[in-house]
Amino acid sequence: MSAPQKTSDDNGKPDIVIIKDTVANDVVVINDIRFKGKRSLDWKEVREYLKEYIGKMYTIVSTGDDIYIGSDFPKEYSGSKYTNSLKGSNAKAKANATSGIPEIIKIANGKYYRENNEEKHAWNARNGWYRYNSKFALPVYDENGNIERYNVFHASILVRYSNDGKIYLYDIIDIKKETSNPLES
Repeated sequence: MSAPQKTSDDNGKPDIVIIKDTVANDVVVINDIRFKGKRSLDWKEVREYLKEYIGKMYTIVSTGDDIYIGSDFPKEYSGSKYTNSLKGSNAKAKANATSGIPEIIKIANGKYYRENNEEKHAWNARNGWYRYNSKFALPVYDENGNIERYNVFHASILVRYSNDGKIYLYDIIDIKKETSNPLES
């Protein structure tokens, strides 16, 4: 299946669409490559960008769950042990997934519950954790700056079930490139 071509956005918003892959899974296609470069990423810049989401809420279509963005999200997303362990394309994928967070949440599925077993989260995740699955795609450019294909990534959305009864986005983890299903441009 073909991915949509890159289009300009007249509203200044990221160029993001949701499509179906060859097996009918939703994939968020993010053409807004905000964090570029061959060298290491500036995670402080990523953290600053993520602060725009604080206080917002997005609904997962498959479950109807409302996912809130709390003030702890930018720091965790950009500075977690998982983030610090990322290298290469997976690090760039996590940084650039930030533009599509509302859509990545929207298409999530596969809700899974786990009790909180860590003392450090007793105050903010006393009721446990939920994980969801999601997919997003980022363009790969040729030497002339044209989109050659899209790399598709699987991700796990980690949310904490807070004491106030709401669920808050905590991090996006387990980002893995799908080698069997790139989208052609």
